[in-house]
Amino acid sequence: MRQYFFFISLILSSLFLTAQSKDEKAILSILEQQTIAWNNGDLDHFMVGYMESDSLMYIGKSGVTYGYGSTLQNYKTNYNGPDKMGTLKFDILHLKKLGQKHYLVVGRWLLKRNAGDVGGHYTLTFEKQHGNWVIISDHSS
Repeated sequence: MRQYFFFISLILSSLFLTAQSKDEKAILSILEQQTIAWNNGDLDHFMVGYMESDSLMYIGKSGVTYGYGSTLQNYKTNYNGPDKMGTLKFDILHLKKLGQKHYLVVGRWLLKRNAGDVGGHYTLTFEKQHGNWVIISDHSS
């Protein structure tokens, strides 16, 4: 009987770890797709990782911006060409599951540019909506 419970526990644990790993891979894939889009100068595709809603919250040096459209417009205004965009690199520092539908990602960003490199840190909150992971909150500084 003891072996039976151990076996069931082992199976349930492996199922949980597989699901968690699948979710983490999906989130990391979104960040990779965003990096590629940015480095191709394509801000519209960079935004694909974000929730397309007025509820999206972006916090940066200018304060809080709400909404997908406003966030995209800010990116297009502040990074309006290859010289300002440079080459983006993300370093993931922490990837933490907060619940079945939420992950927290803490990382570092770096833009290598001819005019001088810039960088900082970010905290992203991902939410699983309709089977897909999207960024619902971005605090970048």
